[in-house]
Amino acid sequence: MQMKINILLPHKEKFDKKKLSSVSITVLNNFNHSSFKKKIRIFGKKVPEPATPYNFIGIKNPLNIFKSKNFNLAKKMCVLINQDTDNNQLIEIHNRPLLLNFILKNLKKKIPVNIFFHNNPLEMKGSKTLLEREDIVKNAHTIFCVSKYVKNKFLQGFSFIPDNIHVLHNGVEKKLKKLPLKTKEILFVGRLVEEKGIKLFIDSLENLADKLHDWKFCIAGSSHLGGNEKNSNFAKNCAKKFLKIGKQAYFTGYITHSEVQKLMRSASIVVVPSLWNEPYGLVVAEAMSNGAAVITTLSGGIPEIIGRNGVVIKNINQKKLEKAILTLANDKKILEKYQKLSWQNFEHTACVSSKKLDKHRSKIFMDYF
Repeated sequence: MQMKINILLPHKEKFDKKKLSSVSITVLNNFNHSSFKKKIRIFGKKVPEPATPYNFIGIKNPLNIFKSKNFNLAKKMCVLINQDTDNNQLIEIHNRPLLLNFILKNLKKKIPVNIFFHNNPLEMKGSKTLLEREDIVKNAHTIFCVSKYVKNKFLQGFSFIPDNIHVLHNGVEKKLKKLPLKTKEILFVGRLVEEKGIKLFIDSLENLADKLHDWKFCIAGSSHLGGNEKNSNFAKNCAKKFLKIGKQAYFTGYITHSEVQKLMRSASIVVVPSLWNEPYGLVVAEAMSNGAAVITTLSGGIPEIIGRNGVVIKNINQKKLEKAILTLANDKKILEKYQKLSWQNFEHTACVSSKKLDKHRSKIFMDYF
């Protein structure tokens, strides 16, 4: 059967080889393992080096600076779909529930539309209210949530569980065949914003540096997705304070996804001290796939990913974080135990996620067309 799968990314996502962020990474990982590869086209804002140049449709920003960039992407996608003679199509909207009804109204043919929630629906335009979420259940063919935590947020206020909502954990590539050799390095990866716990990480290492004189500390990230150009004052102050620790500390700023993976392969410990409810916890998953011992928090979707395979801190504070870091750094047996647990028990691979998604896609095409 001839068919096409149209994936719509949020405008803020840069589907660029050097500037991939969480949603783009997930879409790319699922694409790489999909049996529908030749049927997929990805819509997003125009970028210099698309991660998949042969099927990426880059759309320029509207000339009118007051016009919504996300609605512009959706409209251009609908125009191309309407012009297409192939009626067997599927649309997948990522993280922009506000676009669902707009897309349905702008389509000239009846096409199933799926929507993916990568964040808390109660904090997103188009799904904040119960009425809006009931409307999504009614109009979307399938709703995918990246964790049970996100699904439960979506269903808040519902008196029943709709049969078209599913949990589809993000898929992470696990390319290594065996547990990599580790160096004495403690790593933080992520946006340099307060809710990620970066200040807690820096304050803890500032106190522990003398006790961990043969360890190195690294921070990789910036305050904004995809670059260092617009770093906030908070991020700049964090970097400055961190580097004052001395030769043990080094700061990379924003680096590419592949460079992050290199750091994770060599780091013994990855700290994810989130102070907010992470919808999924991509850094936790990637750290596990690289066999790092993980220290993290009991928040959001993180417990679904880490299970009992890392050090999970409830109601995290500096004292608790320092204790966890010292325990792992000073006891080789405990450190190696958590590295092996990460490595051996990691389940959220891109291959598994992609197969689950393809199964849903196949059923849609069988039932719908």
